Amino acid sequence: MSDPRLDSAMLATLQEVMEGDYPMLLDAFLNDSEERLRMLQETCAAGEAEPLRQAAHSFKGSCSNMGAVVLADLCRQLEELAGGERLEGAPALIERIEREFAIARILYRAERQRYAGPV
Repeated sequence: MSDPRLDSAMLATLQEVMEGDYPMLLDAFLNDSEERLRMLQETCAAGEAEPLRQAAHSFKGSCSNMGAVVLADLCRQLEELAGGERLEGAPALIERIEREFAIARILYRAERQRYAGPV
């Protein structure tokens, strides 16, 4: 798979290390990401800067570990924004994260199908 949104070398390493469990890792990442997105939305709606920063930091790490480079960068931007107690741009940034995740989800599902057949 060649897409600038995903680090193909990272995915190849994960596939090598995880072997037969690689498809389950991809599924776990997608499921976990749904929960992380919900946390971003909830903490932002509540106007809670520090919990939003923490949620963005955690999601950034997860994305980085899974090679989702664009998604990780957007989460980094949100982390920095919330860390500065500036939430006025957070809803728009969370929308960008949601859109990027929708694209990444398609790419990860395609990656999963390459190694395990239909989901």
